[in-house]
Amino acid sequence: MLRDITLGQYMPGDTVVHRLDPRMKIILTVLYIAIIFCVTSPLWYIVPLCYLLFASKMAGLMPAHLIKAVKPLRFLLILTFILNLFFSSGETVWVHWGIIKITQEGVFTAIHFSMRLIFLVAGTSLLTLTTSPVALSDGIEMLLKPLKVVHFPAHELAMMMTIALRFIPTLIEEADKIMKAQMARGADFESGNLIKRAKAMVPLLVPLFVSAFRRATDLAMAMEARCYHGGEGRTRLRVLKFIPADGWALVITTFALLATIFLGKWL
Repeated sequence: MLRDITLGQYMPGDTVVHRLDPRMKIILTVLYIAIIFCVTSPLWYIVPLCYLLFASKMAGLMPAHLIKAVKPLRFLLILTFILNLFFSSGETVWVHWGIIKITQEGVFTAIHFSMRLIFLVAGTSLLTLTTSPVALSDGIEMLLKPLKVVHFPAHELAMMMTIALRFIPTLIEEADKIMKAQMARGADFESGNLIKRAKAMVPLLVPLFVSAFRRATDLAMAMEARCYHGGEGRTRLRVLKFIPADGWALVITTFALLATIFLGKWL
């Protein structure tokens, strides 16, 4: 399961999506999220689906990569579906047995919110899969740069987000090693009920937290030894520049957003 987590992982490439300006990719991700929240019916998820497949094709990614990003959330998806299925009100009753009542509106609501969560995770994973942590940090900082007039710590916020994303794969790998070491010593993480499985995770979480704090201390000392003092006077190896492909990507995404709004409002 740990190997299926793709958040924070970067897949190097030389595709059109990889060459897009990181600022534009962040803007496109925000517009994509707007597309998801503008969908009013499960039927109209065909628009973000086509957009997602087109973007993944242009990025050289297989649909399996997007499915892998959603796979760790399967329990959350099941919980979301069940809660919306049984606790959504509606008039057209399909099943009524005691306190259990399933309505047509509840079924559509459960499908709708489950699909929304799937598309959100799959779409936003394209950002980290096609953008290096350094480029992502530069893009976030440049987008937040106008807020410096109100003394907003744009560079520090971008640095914290980048470090967090950078260390997610490292912590996943560390957790996998600790889990295998514990299993070799007889630990069982999969059998038993939910409470027993939660208790079995304690021998995993304690060394993982110790390792995370040790890595954070080493990183802080390394940054201090290299005289890191924030973004003041900082220069960049690669200057961010918009290319024609950024404009075309913005046009396509805006068209998808307008199409979603039109479908939800008039059809």
